[in-house]
Amino acid sequence: MDVTALRALQAPLKDKYRDAPDAAVITLQARGELDDQHIACKVETGRAIALAGLHPATGGSGAELCSGDMLLEALVACAGVTLKAVATALEIELKNGTVRAEGDLDFRGTLGVAKDAAVGFKAIRLSFDVETDAPQEKLDTLLKLTERYCVVFQTLNVKPELSANLARA
Repeated sequence: MDVTALRALQAPLKDKYRDAPDAAVITLQARGELDDQHIACKVETGRAIALAGLHPATGGSGAELCSGDMLLEALVACAGVTLKAVATALEIELKNGTVRAEGDLDFRGTLGVAKDAAVGFKAIRLSFDVETDAPQEKLDTLLKLTERYCVVFQTLNVKPELSANLARA
């Protein structure tokens, strides 16, 4: 896709959202079912069912997906798509590229072993390696705009309002 096609695709949406801001607010959903045989949860990904379970560092077998890995995979997917869209909009040709995310967890927090150990990622690092002839100042802009417009990056960066409830089925 080139910049003209991208703009043509997005222009009517941008106009619609300017005219009717509420039309831009969409609720995304994820759903899972608790596994009745294992400490696992079957998650509908939209394309398939993914079985998420305990990480081996918390007693899992390693056969199920770790939700921490899935979070990093979601970040990589979103950041990669955002990078490509922004590069297209800026007319930066990317010949090749990789996106990596890695995060540090202290499983003492998850297992309740140490109250001073946080539950969750202490640090997440996102990196891009791209093959391009674009000048560095354009690449700096590409990174800045990718960070700004990547939904998962910004959700992690600016804590959203969270709530949880538990109800009988």
